[in-house]
Amino acid sequence: MGQERWRRLISGAGRSVAVWAASTVTLLVLAGVLPDFRLESAAGDSVTRVALTAAAGAGVFGLLSSLVWPLLVRLLLLVPALVLGLLVFFLNGSLLLLALRLNPSGRGEAAPETAVVVAAMMSAVASATGGALAVRDDDAYRRRLYRLAARRHRRGDGRAGPGSPAALFVQLDGVGHDVLRAAVDRGLMPTVASWLGPRDGRGPTHRLSTWRTDWSSQTGASQLGILHGSNHDVPAFRWYEKEHREVVVCNRPSSAAELQRRAIERTGDGGLLTVDGASRGNLFSGGADEVALVLSIAVRRGRENRSRAGYFAYFSDPANAVRTALSFLAEVGRETCQSVRARVTRQRPRVKRGGLYPFVRAFATVVERDVVVAAVIGDMLAGRNAIYADLVAYDEVAHHSGPHSRDAEQVLGRLDRSLALLAQVAEHAPRPYRIVVLSDHGQSPGETFRTRYGLSLANLVRAGCGLPVPRRVERTHSGTEARAAVRAALRRPVEEGGAQQRPAGRRNEPIVLASGNLGLVSFPDVPHRMTKEEIDRRHPALLSTLAHHPGIGFLLVRSEKHGGVVLAAHGAEVPVDLLADETGPLTGFGPGAADAIRRTHSFPHTADIMVNSWYDPDEGEVLAFEEQIGSHGGLGGAQTRPFLLSPVALSAPAEAAAELAGAERLHGLFRRWLRECDGPQVPLSAAEDERAA
Repeated sequence: MGQERWRRLISGAGRSVAVWAASTVTLLVLAGVLPDFRLESAAGDSVTRVALTAAAGAGVFGLLSSLVWPLLVRLLLLVPALVLGLLVFFLNGSLLLLALRLNPSGRGEAAPETAVVVAAMMSAVASATGGALAVRDDDAYRRRLYRLAARRHRRGDGRAGPGSPAALFVQLDGVGHDVLRAAVDRGLMPTVASWLGPRDGRGPTHRLSTWRTDWSSQTGASQLGILHGSNHDVPAFRWYEKEHREVVVCNRPSSAAELQRRAIERTGDGGLLTVDGASRGNLFSGGADEVALVLSIAVRRGRENRSRAGYFAYFSDPANAVRTALSFLAEVGRETCQSVRARVTRQRPRVKRGGLYPFVRAFATVVERDVVVAAVIGDMLAGRNAIYADLVAYDEVAHHSGPHSRDAEQVLGRLDRSLALLAQVAEHAPRPYRIVVLSDHGQSPGETFRTRYGLSLANLVRAGCGLPVPRRVERTHSGTEARAAVRAALRRPVEEGGAQQRPAGRRNEPIVLASGNLGLVSFPDVPHRMTKEEIDRRHPALLSTLAHHPGIGFLLVRSEKHGGVVLAAHGAEVPVDLLADETGPLTGFGPGAADAIRRTHSFPHTADIMVNSWYDPDEGEVLAFEEQIGSHGGLGGAQTRPFLLSPVALSAPAEAAAELAGAERLHGLFRRWLRECDGPQVPLSAAEDERAA
């Protein structure tokens, strides 16, 4: 045991010396290249004196980075997370200036802006050198990860993790089953391919299956059902509640908190992660005690708000901060080049990708990914029982570049590398981990409704109501998860252009909201859900205008005679009780469409008119009512067919002839898998246990 300890000490000392030497060389090179940075006196010094000055400067800078940097991060806990990320370079440069001043040789001088560049380069070189040496030594790599975990989790009891398996659920937001299968077949995701194919003379470690979303095929409905067991009364990504006179938006922190409260009240328990669980990068907490980057608790203020704790834990390491910041800038440049290429080659369909979007994309594909993955690594090394993490990178890029685009495919490759890292960490965790990978929905391609027809759904509704239509078409904003996460990190309210919390305008004018290719029309001055007969009396041309429009597939409205009816072109009018999947207005929309519509019709907050866009079964295309060329939120195509990649060590998701339909079914399935792991048990009611079985 003593020899092993000495070996570790010697190995650690050797890596420290190597990092110090690399930093010294970096200082010498930069001093020779940058005009405002020098390591010698004005009169000049010998080569030996300059080298000693560089060595002393590198040593002092490394010592300050180790001791002072974590204290600086703690002092900046009240600073918005992304502002902290921008301060990384300034703080690092300040430490370098201080190191030069404390240098025993008395030499060394740099302009403030030059110090920022030099400090960034030194941190990057130190990180690369230390990482390269540590990866070659499994023990060193494991110790490094344990230190990372210790900074994120103060468990306090010091106990070892149990020997029973635990579960890690990784959500690849927006990746459809067919997209994943194609990426594996084309070699874009080698880690997933290795799990599905023969490995080391054995069979596959995972099985790939699909499940079917609800009519509201979006993260809010899916993740609420998965984590909390109920997505009842979530008709879309955003909807208007007449009694509160407010628009509910799933990715608004206040709305997410209320939806989570309603789900807990309906089910009677805290969620899937209530026993020693961790929730990372999600809309909802799932009842976990350990949360980071969770929107449902982002509205809280004070110390009890840990939703952004993951940012500070991650950025407390200056090497992490510099590496992520540089990757962030590289991603902004990559998106800019890809956007210009799309315009030059006149790609169709295409949406605008300027403004702040390059930075939102970089946040989703770099910052959010790095912080969430690092937090999950800490959770695994702490031996937590159940971890659920959401990586939104693909969903954000596919919305603007298309689900089958080259841009989105590159993101899939980077997500696969994140899965490989988590699988490697699982080998060093104090307990075995069953890694389940899933998506919350897919995405269906297609141009926007506004691009094809020259007007938005809102203006079409106004025309059908006989109201004036603005000559200038207003752009419909896209409210993606990444944009909401950026606003939460900046402590800015998540309010979107057409979906303010209390919509402005005349009370008798309709409120039209978009959720991908699903539209919702509400009349705020009528306290109840209007019937077809009431709408016809008030606006005789509205329903026929919508139903006969070539860009609309069908409508759902309440009916005094039938309870509810689905309307479509050519006078089609089918009561919801008589709906069938492959006949009438739902032809081509796939299995389960009729049941999904009937369920949504029963919700208290279903809109006066529910509008599903046109769908082409041959091409799999829909028409988004938002500014997206890859969309989800309604029925039609790949958006309703997400994937589920589960270990063969767990029971099969469903019987051979059965289908997993609805996010609530996944909640029951995941509870069953947690029981199979033989870890701390999540309490089940009798009805839930029977349904799960």
